[in-house]
Amino acid sequence: MDEAALKARRVKVGSWISIRVVLLSGMGEEFEQPPGRVMVASNGHMLARLAGAIDQAFGRWDISHLHAFRFEDGTTFMPGGSEFDANVRDSKRTRLASLGLETGATFEYVFDLGDNWLHACTVEAADVDPWKEWGEPPPGPVPVWGWGALPDQCGRTTPDD
Repeated sequence: MDEAALKARRVKVGSWISIRVVLLSGMGEEFEQPPGRVMVASNGHMLARLAGAIDQAFGRWDISHLHAFRFEDGTTFMPGGSEFDANVRDSKRTRLASLGLETGATFEYVFDLGDNWLHACTVEAADVDPWKEWGEPPPGPVPVWGWGALPDQCGRTTPDD
């Protein structure tokens, strides 16, 4: 193994987490058998990058919609934050490490604030080895496991819808 590969392999295991993301509802519909994904992310990744990875993992193609993360303490994170509400912070400037996420922590992710695609997120492990899960430390959050049928974000069932 060359020196760069050895250096990359020294990534701290405790600096990576796995998050179970389950799609509960969207477009006014609750899912009887909700699809889900397990994501792996570094504590150094930004919260907005996790949003993008979740959207990709759930097959979203029109990503121009706003997202929001909601935490149990009432704090919300959105792109740009809010100059009017101190409880709404900027997801593009917030590293996962600053959230102090530990195993068992829960929060919500909402994609498209109009159609309200609601995801329940649970930290499954706070000591993930990215080499074991992904083969190397990925440059951003990535899905490593998944299940269930993914609904079309606009409710389309045919190309003509």
